[in-house]
Amino acid sequence: MDEDEPRSWAGEFDPLAEDEERRVLFATLDSFRQYRRTAHMNTTHRRRQAFYALPSAHWQMLSEPPFNILDNFNRVDDAIDTNADVADSILATGLQSFGLPAHPAANDPRQNWHGIATSSDVNKAHSTIRQFFRDWSAEGKAEREVCYDPVLRDLAEEFGARQASGEEIKVLVPGAGLGRLVFEVCRAGFAAEGNEISYHQLMASSWVLNHTRGPKQHTLHPFALHFSNLHSREQQLRTVMIPDVHPATAIMEAQAEEAAPLGSMSMSAADFIVLYTSPSNKETFDAVTTVFFIDTAPNLIRYIETIRHCLKPNGVWINVGPLLWHFEDRNSSSTDGETTGIGEPGNVELTEAEVFLLIERMGFRIEQRPSEERSQCGYIQDADSMLQNLYRPSHWVARKTKEE
Repeated sequence: MDEDEPRSWAGEFDPLAEDEERRVLFATLDSFRQYRRTAHMNTTHRRRQAFYALPSAHWQMLSEPPFNILDNFNRVDDAIDTNADVADSILATGLQSFGLPAHPAANDPRQNWHGIATSSDVNKAHSTIRQFFRDWSAEGKAEREVCYDPVLRDLAEEFGARQASGEEIKVLVPGAGLGRLVFEVCRAGFAAEGNEISYHQLMASSWVLNHTRGPKQHTLHPFALHFSNLHSREQQLRTVMIPDVHPATAIMEAQAEEAAPLGSMSMSAADFIVLYTSPSNKETFDAVTTVFFIDTAPNLIRYIETIRHCLKPNGVWINVGPLLWHFEDRNSSSTDGETTGIGEPGNVELTEAEVFLLIERMGFRIEQRPSEERSQCGYIQDADSMLQNLYRPSHWVARKTKEE
């Protein structure tokens, strides 16, 4: 972690120097600023309007005990404000990191980030706040155990002896999200490098890793904005405290334990394909861990080429995740083989069997395949909801073969 946070965004690439990149950055900042207003507007304001549109006798009945619907709207508003405090904290640290004013002059396009966010940007801010439930609350541990624990066990089994001899083992975590797996890989003694392209995720992970002051300092209502499939209002308004583990404290404790050597931790903000196919990253990492990541690829071949390029000979690729292909409809025009990153045209959806065939075709040997009894997990799933959306993630390990 970096005590001098503004420098954590320093480097050759300046997002404020390019118009499109600046627009994306400004939209992210503005989406966190708009969290409070949009959540109130879209959640309780419109429901009050619909409630009062009921026949008078009906809404009056439901506004009285034991229903107290209007009182519950007020409680949801309070929960929104609590969540918005987290969004505001992320915004404040993001502005500090990029040296931007909280109240920019309206006539300065290089500084004025207000009013930029679209509804899509705001939705991303909302989902990012909810994701703290999965990655940084005690209640999210069940989801993390299914997704992160297999990766940590595979790393320990593969590299335990080399670690014990004092060798540095470099592990890449693309699609690092809110940084919990990067943190756990570091805490397990590895040199962990996360990679993330989303400014929403980057700002939120920076906040939780670098700026929180202790464990369970922030209250979150992860399901307050959802009104369906509820057993009770208490379920809707349940709270969790984040972070369940304070990163800085955990790092200091690990450093004090000689029997548990601490790794290192860093984060890159870039397109995974573009950055890790560069000559500087050739055969750099001992392992690449992809968790709920490979299905973000429009063209999985690009991801496999990138992973093979940056893995050392005999390095391992550990995967846990489904195949919920994320890409939207894209322009189908050809790029004539030119690599332009994740945004290049074209897409294809593959089955798990086809993924395995492709991996083996492209220079890997699959050494561990998914078991018949696959563990199940949700993704930011309310375990008490009447509706359960569950994944059965594919967990496998592939080794880079020596032949080019």
